[in-house]
Amino acid sequence: MKIFISWSGERSKKIAELLDGWLRCVIQASSPWISSRDIDRGALWFTEINEKLSSVTFGIVCLTKENKTKPWILFESGALAKGLSSNRVCTFLIDIDNPNDLENPLAQFNHTLPTKESVWSLVRTINIALQEAALHENVLDRVFETYWPQFEERFNEILKDTPDTPVDNTRQESDIMDEILSTVRMLNRRMRDIEKNQMMVDMANRELINLYKFTDSYKKNVFKHYQEIDDKSEREDITNKKLDDIFL
Repeated sequence: MKIFISWSGERSKKIAELLDGWLRCVIQASSPWISSRDIDRGALWFTEINEKLSSVTFGIVCLTKENKTKPWILFESGALAKGLSSNRVCTFLIDIDNPNDLENPLAQFNHTLPTKESVWSLVRTINIALQEAALHENVLDRVFETYWPQFEERFNEILKDTPDTPVDNTRQESDIMDEILSTVRMLNRRMRDIEKNQMMVDMANRELINLYKFTDSYKKNVFKHYQEIDDKSEREDITNKKLDDIFL
């Protein structure tokens, strides 16, 4: 099973590479892929990544405080969200304590924290996705227990070796204007939809009124014809009940 591991920034990259090698040991049937290692020299990296995104069955997005709003992370996350069901994509929150700090498309995924319980849940989810090739859970549990200390130790080393990068939370004026413009456009679309729906309702009401007028006029003509019939037996065959059955 192909697992696409997305990253951006030095800390995120090192954790992605850690997950790559560690998952291969814990779940040997898995086949992780990260762009830092697996793109051949001379390959068109954008084309290569797009091809991988279209063929993977599971995605992990390595998030940090620094990269959670970076365009490349959002691009790959959006592509994963489009190609996979929500339970097949998860974020790995490296130094983010509160998942509520994330915005879409990242907020819609399952979140994994760097704790033993949370990583175990991620491993179980990947194993279940393997279906026939999945390990028995007792076996998976023993393998996980064997390799978890190595993951935890290396994870903590990476955090120490990659200092926090200051995050600029100041919103640019252009970003604010873009958001306002986007909101205005959305409201305009909704107003047009409301007006369109109201026009359709008005048209339907007019059609019903015209139909009623036509039906009422036609019934009057039939009654007039009924009154002008000389043959008594023919008149008896035409009753108000039958007329109502026809026109109501």
